[in-house]
Amino acid sequence: MRDIDDCDVSIFAQPRFSSPMERVATAIVYCEANFGTVDGKTANGLVRYSELYDILSVIDSEKVGLDAGVALGEEPKGIPISRDLADALARAGTVPDYFIFGVAPASGMLSISERGIVLEAMALGMNVVNGLHEFLNDDPEFAAMAAAKDVQILDVRRPRAKKDLRLFSDRIVEVTCPRIAVLGTDCAIGKRTTATILTRALNDCGVNTVLVGTGQTGLIQGARYGVALDAVPSQFCSGELEAAIVEAFEGETPDVIVIEGQGALSHPAFSTSSLIIRGSRPDGVVLQHAPKRTHRCDFAQMAMPTPAAEINLIQTFADTKVIGLTINHENMSDAEVSAAISLYENELGIPATDALSRPPERLVDMVLAAFPALEAKLTAGV
Repeated sequence: MRDIDDCDVSIFAQPRFSSPMERVATAIVYCEANFGTVDGKTANGLVRYSELYDILSVIDSEKVGLDAGVALGEEPKGIPISRDLADALARAGTVPDYFIFGVAPASGMLSISERGIVLEAMALGMNVVNGLHEFLNDDPEFAAMAAAKDVQILDVRRPRAKKDLRLFSDRIVEVTCPRIAVLGTDCAIGKRTTATILTRALNDCGVNTVLVGTGQTGLIQGARYGVALDAVPSQFCSGELEAAIVEAFEGETPDVIVIEGQGALSHPAFSTSSLIIRGSRPDGVVLQHAPKRTHRCDFAQMAMPTPAAEINLIQTFADTKVIGLTINHENMSDAEVSAAISLYENELGIPATDALSRPPERLVDMVLAAFPALEAKLTAGV
């Protein structure tokens, strides 16, 4: 077993088969009783997009038999939902390379039954991708199983060794391309999904764009730059993010850098939003909001803020501007989405759209309206 304390977290976000000349690693995603829910956001995200893994199936006995895309209320993905690990293996016809723990509970820890399932997968020769706060490489039982079966455990949230953590340096001023942060009015509201779609949409039209991830799911999906900020001591969060953005700028010479948000600036349970704003010093912000969500996730007594209130807070807190609003359409009909888009555009005076149900070109237009110099980067004919 290698000494993981001396390694960068990015090492643990990469599967063994990540070279362009090698095949994409195959994986089963575990999401028992949580697929399509807030706590299933890692599995939900991997079904929607995965650069590193070929997802063969999702485990959730409550939705067995459904296509994973259909279970999310979207187009079929060709990814079946299985009853258990045995069913998933039977559907795959082989033992996949990876077992991905796709649940993101608030506790960040495995239950006793979940420990048994992960160990069972390892015993079959599957590597494990773990996005929890509980680092399985530090657990003697998991470490022993990994050594016995010659498999890897990728603790995606593990930060750098403390001696290597970076403080904010203000090198962010060297990043001369627009930096756009995708923030939200709540946690688990679709910020990462919108950031991913925005990044792809800009790249598709010729604007070289890099996504910097700030959470475990984005790193598992394949973000080449970033850090799981909620596992980093707060003193170093803005510096670690700043360093990741500088690395992305120097490594890719992008036209735009998109930064994934976490939590919400107004949410008292989270501090990472403020540190993301400080570390990235965004030139623009896209705000994600769920119009039908009446209260914050896991806080039934805590009412959701209005987009106007969150925008005012963001623009008061930092020298930036909210350039657009994106909608999470949970519990909304298509007609309600259209009505919400019109309402918010009139009320807020900024463009609005739904990244999942509306054409991605609307996201591109949102960015071009805020940064018109980028129009010169557009692919001819677009």
